[in-house]
Amino acid sequence: MNQTMLILLSLSAMSVVGLSLLMGYAGQVSLGQASFYAIGAYTAGLLSLHGVPTLAGLLLAPVAAAAAAVIVGVPILRLRGHQLAFATLALQLILLSVLGDADWAGGAIGLQGLPYLSIGGFELDENRHYLFLVLAGVVLVSLVARNLVRSRVGRGLRALATGEMAAEASGVPVGAYRLLVFAVSAAFAGLAGGIYAFFLGYLAPGSFPVLLSIEYVVMAVVGGIGSIAGALVGAALITLVVQLLTTLATQPGMPEYAPSVLSYAVYALLLIAVVLFVPGGIVPTLRRRTPWADSLPSWRPFRLLSPSRPPRRPTPASPSTPAPPSSSPAASSPTSNSPTSNSPAPAPAPPASGTPAPPSPNASWAALPGSPTPEPGSTPEPSPTAPPGSPTSPPTGAAP
Repeated sequence: MNQTMLILLSLSAMSVVGLSLLMGYAGQVSLGQASFYAIGAYTAGLLSLHGVPTLAGLLLAPVAAAAAAVIVGVPILRLRGHQLAFATLALQLILLSVLGDADWAGGAIGLQGLPYLSIGGFELDENRHYLFLVLAGVVLVSLVARNLVRSRVGRGLRALATGEMAAEASGVPVGAYRLLVFAVSAAFAGLAGGIYAFFLGYLAPGSFPVLLSIEYVVMAVVGGIGSIAGALVGAALITLVVQLLTTLATQPGMPEYAPSVLSYAVYALLLIAVVLFVPGGIVPTLRRRTPWADSLPSWRPFRLLSPSRPPRRPTPASPSTPAPPSSSPAASSPTSNSPTSNSPAPAPAPPASGTPAPPSPNASWAALPGSPTPEPGSTPEPSPTAPPGSPTSPPTGAAP
């Protein structure tokens, strides 16, 4: 891949980033992105031919494209769906007709002899200079788009993409935000067009055909609408495919209309394949289907530096084993003493005069065969198995 191809790829990426924002967040399908690309290119070229510094012409190129987008966007953004797409397509056809007939724009011949871009006295007269410039432009455009998406306007745009009526009911200025995104998208294309004018040194209406706008739409859809990375991937993929098709169509024996036919055919096939197999685009689909995508949040450097603490796990309670049934009356009693007890159960309290005493819960020891019956008011003797000196408690309810 040579430097010229990389420059053209980066210029396409700058235009597609804005178009992806427009289609993904504002929900507007534009088939006239190449018209703002042409406005930026002609603005920079005309200003440089009339004595304006080339750097000033480059800076005014996105301004002119954004201003044109605001002027034409107020009426046409009231349209929806295919009506808006046809309106933007008509806008490009009208612009190409005007540029082809206007003498101040060079007519069908176009503008020739454009100077090289000069920045601070340094003239960019080599391809590698423009390669660095367009790479910086891609970074700038990506940062602006990223900050716009993460700002308050971006939150309103996400609400707008979810539902227009709901966003409007929530207080989101739908019309103003759509016009803003339309102008920002045009400014990105205008900046790319200004660089293109100084890089090529020649401009003509034939340099901005309708097929170029369709190519931008295909790039955005293939990469992923509403994704900055998707716009870059789509621009790279389609540019490579177009370059291969151009090389194939210019082989000896191919007809003159072969490049156009192959381009339209491949665009149609790519759109059908994306809609059927990856309807969200390549980049969003890869993010959803990549097996290691779920483990990415855990790879944080500060987590690796922080001290590790073992997780606190609750200790499960050991299930109690039920005692086997016994035929002994003492074992069948629910309040029988444990075999590990060191002291005998106290004797039942003597009944009060005239009042029957309730049965003692520990009176089951008397049911044992051969057990002596204690006399009323006496303290039970300690068990033979109890250690000497173990205290015995007086029976419940016994007289002192």
